[in-house]
Order: sequence, then structure tokens, then C-alpha cells
Amino acid sequence: MSKLLILYTGGTIGMDYTPQGLAPVAGYLPRQLERLARDGVSWDVVEYPQLIDSSAITIGHWRQLVADIAAAYERYDGFVVIHGTDTMAYTASVLAFALQNLQKPVIVTGSQLPLVHPRSDGWSNVGVAIEAACQPELHEVAIAFDNVLLRGCRARKVDATSFAGFDSPNAAPLARFGIEAHWYRSQWRRGSGEFRAVLPQEEHDIRSGFLLPGGMAAAFGRWLAAEVPHGALLFSYGNGNTPEEPALLDGILAASTAGCVVVNLTQCPRGAVEVGAYAASQPLAQAGAVSGGDMTPEAAQAKLLVLLSQGLSTAEIRAAFGRDLVGEITLD
Repeated sequence: MSKLLILYTGGTIGMDYTPQGLAPVAGYLPRQLERLARDGVSWDVVEYPQLIDSSAITIGHWRQLVADIAAAYERYDGFVVIHGTDTMAYTASVLAFALQNLQKPVIVTGSQLPLVHPRSDGWSNVGVAIEAACQPELHEVAIAFDNVLLRGCRARKVDATSFAGFDSPNAAPLARFGIEAHWYRSQWRRGSGEFRAVLPQEEHDIRSGFLLPGGMAAAFGRWLAAEVPHGALLFSYGNGNTPEEPALLDGILAASTAGCVVVNLTQCPRGAVEVGAYAASQPLAQAGAVSGGDMTPEAAQAKLLVLLSQGLSTAEIRAAFGRDLVGEITLD
């Protein structure tokens, strides 16, 4: 018998039609979940008092989720987080890094159409999430969506108009579901050690810049040097290439020297930053930027946030970006 905890944060799945458009309706989703009752599994549902559209997610919401799972960790066999799709991959990534030495499944899901819609994908997504949360060997945070189970820190929202809303471009799925469930257990991570939770801290300033041809590189460098956040994500071209713009390199050097962790990520959905693959990728590393490899933007932000929240030194955080902590990066 599996006992699950279902945490309902809001999102499309539990919305109803109102004069102002689709909006979350308190009490609706927990009642609907009763229709999914099955032998061999029971669950408790926690509906958060303020149901949100996931575009409104904050670090405070993540702290609440991490704290609630940690407080209930010993009492349940698995967890399901019902969430809006817009920031689902961000939340899944934060949970993956914050719930350390995880040895139980934590499955995040939602839907593109609300349950009140006659063609809602929510029923299938929640059904799959519950089944995945009953797998005792799945020591992962994962996203269940459109009959695919994806590693949470590898997933991205890739489509706002179809049921296949999520993909993990640089990693294989953990399971697929048709008439039968196909569990790809060789892809699953095995947790070990004592479980601990890291609460994300709200005071850390993480910013990002998406390079565009023209003056964007220089502007990003000047901004970094002037404001020096705790961390910055720079979305460069191809395999991590940028123009050899003095203002950009000077800004990265100044910020890095002052303790900012600057992470170089590719704008491409597939592939990775490869320092040395092109001459244009080397000056960034020489100025102090660290490679994000093939990490998703969602995972890179989450990794920075959780590492900063542990009080690690700048050198320790930079070193951690070269290590695979929870399956977020492909290492040669």
C-alpha cells in the first residue's frame, strides 16, 4: 500500500471559467481527485490557501514546497506536486537541488486544459503522476506530462499549444506510458545518504542576459560591472560563443572578481557550451565565466539558487558547476 501526499499550488488544471477568464477555484481539484481512487494507494491532499497562476511563482513559494515535503518526508512513500505549466520546470529543478539525497519519488504535474474542459489532459497527467509516485525505486524529482516521465532538472516547457508541453532535449525520459507503462529504470538515479532539505533564500540576486546581435554584449558587461549580482546567467550563441567585446569581458572579469558567479549557457535547446570548441568561446572562460554545459536555464538558475542558499564560497559554487549533482548535466 502506497501513501502519497499531494500538494496543490494552483495552475490551469484546477481552474474554472469566470467572467475575468480562467482562474483557480478553491476546493475544486481535491474533490475531483476522488475520481482517481484506486486499490493499493491512498493520499492526503494539501491545497494551498492562495492558489496561483504559476507565472506568479516566487522563491517564497519554493521555500514552502521544500519545507512541506521535508516535514512530511518520513510519513509518505511519495509526493505529487500539482502546478501550473508556465514555471513547472523551474519548480521541478529547484526541488531536485533542494531535496538532497532524495530516496522517494517527487512528481510534478499539471495540464494544458483545466479539468472542467471536456478534453482536459489533466486526468491522464495526474493519473500518471500518481502511478510514478508509487515507484519506490524512483529517487527523483520528475515531471509527468503527456504520458512521458522526464527528469525534473532536465525538463523544459517547449509548447504552449499542444498536450506535449514538455521535453528534456538533452536527456532520455524516465518512463513512457501507453496501454502499458514502460519504466526506463536504467536511467533512474539511486539516492543514498541522509535526506536533507535546503530552503532557498530570497535575498540572493540572480539575473540573466540573452545576447542579441548588436550592442547587447557590451550592455550586459557594463551592467554586470555596475551592479554585481550574486549570480548571472549569460545566454550565448551556439557552443558558448560571444563577440570579443571588451566591455563584456571586462564586466564579467569585474563581477567575477567581486564574487559574482557568471554562468555561460547556450541559447540552443539542444547541445552544450563547449569551451575550446571555438576560439570565440575561450575569452569568456578566461574572464571568469563558468560553463553551464548542457544545463537548461531552469536547472542553472535552480542550481545557483540552492548553492548560494547553502552559504558556499564563490570558489565552491564555481567548482560545483563542473559536477553533476542531480543528473542536470552531461559529463564526458
